Amino acid sequence: MNDKISCKEFKHGRIFTGRLPHGVDLVQSIEDFCRDASINMATFSLIGALSSVTIGSYDQTQQVYVSFSKHADLEVLSCTGNISIKDGSPMVHAHIVLADIDGKTFGGHLFSESIIFAGEIEIQELSGEQLERNHDTTTGLMLWNI
Repeated sequence: MNDKISCKEFKHGRIFTGRLPHGVDLVQSIEDFCRDASINMATFSLIGALSSVTIGSYDQTQQVYVSFSKHADLEVLSCTGNISIKDGSPMVHAHIVLADIDGKTFGGHLFSESIIFAGEIEIQELSGEQLERNHDTTTGLMLWNI
């Protein structure tokens, strides 16, 4: 077992700041933008609101994600993630923290079928050797090939 952080060095590329489209899936929207802008590696953060979300957590014993959907007015308190290549296309990996109308917070791994009400995003492109996601036999996750 490797007990050291596996890293590669990247340089900052282009920076994009923009408004998210109303009524569409958040994950798909980011992936489409990256495909259209030829972004293969990036980090991002966003704020805004969702009208529904699908999130989950990874069950480390069974090696599967357990997810749920919530349809409600939700404020995005924080959403950060990265973009890298999986099966030849940009893939979003993101975690999100939300608050409902009563101020109750919850969060987890972000999945598709999370519908944007409004939002703003900043995407920081990374340039360097491209990372791709591959199946990791130890964890069962799709991790970077570092």
